[in-house]
This record gives sequence, C-alpha cells and structure tokens, in this order.
Amino acid sequence: MLILVLNAGSSSLKYQLINVATAEVKASGLCERIGIDGVMKHEIAEHRKLQIDHPMPTHKEAIEFMLDILTHDDTQVIANIDEISAVGHRIVHGGEYFNKSILINNNVIKKIEELVPLAPLHNPAHILGIKICQELLPGKPNVAVFDTAFHQTMPEENYLYAVPHEDYTEHHLRKYGFHGTSHYYVSDQAIQMLDKKESKVIVCHLGNGSSICAVKDGKSIDTTMGLTPLEGLVMGTRSGDIDAGVIPYLMDKKGMNSHEMINYLNKKSGILGVSGISSDLREVIKAAKDGDHRSKICIEMMCNRIKKYICSYIGILGGVDAICFTAGIGENADLIREKSCANLEFLGIELDKKKNKKRESGNREINKDNSPVKIYVIPTNEEYVIAQDTYNLVKG
Repeated sequence: MLILVLNAGSSSLKYQLINVATAEVKASGLCERIGIDGVMKHEIAEHRKLQIDHPMPTHKEAIEFMLDILTHDDTQVIANIDEISAVGHRIVHGGEYFNKSILINNNVIKKIEELVPLAPLHNPAHILGIKICQELLPGKPNVAVFDTAFHQTMPEENYLYAVPHEDYTEHHLRKYGFHGTSHYYVSDQAIQMLDKKESKVIVCHLGNGSSICAVKDGKSIDTTMGLTPLEGLVMGTRSGDIDAGVIPYLMDKKGMNSHEMINYLNKKSGILGVSGISSDLREVIKAAKDGDHRSKICIEMMCNRIKKYICSYIGILGGVDAICFTAGIGENADLIREKSCANLEFLGIELDKKKNKKRESGNREINKDNSPVKIYVIPTNEEYVIAQDTYNLVKG
C-alpha cells in the first residue's frame, strides 16, 4: 500500500510517497515559495535529487505538479495516481477534540477549522491541503494525524495553567504540546532498545523548533511546548520560556501591538536574537569557535534550558531509563548533546564523549558502558508514523 504523506505550510508543501509494508520512501520533496515564484526540491528513492523552478501560484498548482512529477517521464515512480491508496496529512493542532489519528470527513474539517485561532499559521494551510487532495484524488481516503494527539494523555496538573479556571473551560487555555508524532516514534524506539515496556524516557526533539517530552510507559505525561509552539526551549527564532511581564513592558517601550509582539517572540528571538548571526545553529557554533561572545552565550543558554527540563522531568517521572536526542540538532550536533548532559553524572547520566562524536546512521547508544541511564541518538521518522496511522485506518 502506497501512502502519500503531506505537510502543507503557508507557502510550502512537504511530501513523501511511502510503501508502508517495506517502509521504502519511493519519492520525497518540498515545494517552496508557493504564491511567489515556485521551487520544487524532489528526491527519488534517496538516490536522485532534482531542483525544479515551476510556477506555483497556489497550493493546488503545487499538488498538481507534485502528482505530475510522481507519474510522468523520467521522474516517474508510479504508473498513475490510482496507485496511491490514501493521503495522510500532518495537522499541527487537534486541540482536545482529537487524541488519535482519524479518517477525515466534513465534521473533522469543521473541528480543525474551529482550532484555527490556536494555530493560525498552520491549520488553514492543512485544511487547504485536505480539500485540494479531495478534489484531485477523488475517492481516496484522507487521514488527519495530529501533532497534539500524543500529548492528550498528560494529567490535568501538567497541562493546566495557573490562571482562572474559567479561561480553560471557556477559552480552551491549556498546554497542548507539539511534535507528538516525533515524540511517539522516538520514545517507542527507545522502549524497544531498552526492552522495557514499563519505562521512563525523556525525548529531546531539537531542531529549528524544539521540545522535550517526558514519556512514562509509552505515554506523554508532560512536554515543554504549550498552548502554542512558543513555550519551552530556546529555538531557532523563538524565545521559549519568558517572563510574561516582558510582553507589556516591551510593547510600551517599543510601541508594538500584540501581533508585532508575537512576531518578535516567534521570528526574531531565540538563537537568532541572542547570537545576532543566524537562526542556523551550525553558523552559531562556527562563530563561537571563532571567538564570538554572543554565540558562546547563546549555546550555553540553549543547553542550560535543555538541562533544566531534563532534570525537572526526571523529578516528575521519578527517575529515568533513557535520554533520547532527535531531529536536526539532536541527531547531528554532538556539542549540544555533550553540553546538555554535562554535570548530570549525579543522576546516572554519563555521556561517552568518543561515542558522542562519532557520526553514524541509525539508532545508537552514546552513554558510557556502565552508565545507569542510557543516552540514545534516534533519528526521527514522523512521516512513517503518519503513513502507518493512515494505513491502519484505511486498510479495512
């Protein structure tokens, strides 16, 4: 069964065509600058990479072009679109409506639309992607897989904010958490590596957007992102945790309105704001090695925040069996892993620096041989989780 996995953004479209039975990615790609000039980056079975400039005035043209690339000429990987069994859509926000993936119907679309105020940048694009697929692939089932669903097992004391309770009951003000498919996949892999179903695992998903999740016996019990993906760690352009009093203070000082303030915290802060160099951590690490003070401080701030949450989640879990690092930074930045685990030996977290510096593919263990706590690097695979959930719901 071939599943088309889509992640529609405001001006982008990520896709993978996956054979669920073999986990083979037959093709993948990214349509960028939709509505501007249009660029497609396309990869066939991890061996052949193409970059194609093509007009994409709307998401519909982007999806049409993607389907054309999959089925025609020298980029063909399927004979026709009938070979696609179903479409799995990554949906950022499912609120409290959805605690698992679901077949999409008009009622599901309506609920996702109701959640637009909680994810104004993401959910409208997801809805657009769903409706276009329903039009271009008539009769093919569509499945919604929610970033927030995995975290619906959090207990009340961990997802409520300390504000008047009516703001939760009337306005849905609570922590929802994100990166759920990644946290599920990585924690499940860790449980298999531990060979221990009753387990305490902490997953550090570190990328341009970052979050940490405390997972007990395979279920999320706390996570760093909150009502929106702004809460928690220091990220590429997001501030993460900040004193709420900063917001009115800066709005008065800089004459910003609420939209400008959110833009400031979401797009001008984090690694970019502190370093003043880039939101790309690779450039900041290079600058730090060259002696740039702000870059050094930025790295320390980032790792201290990670360490703070690791320690707090050990307390909530009542111990820990494994710490996992995943996503672009988590999988590739040995310096960040080293600094995030430094001085935690008293908790049984003992990193092996030689193992940590090795660049290897696949799941790997980077703790010292006698470390009471395992430290894993586990490449995430959110697309496969989406494909698998989609398959399970449509296989009949």
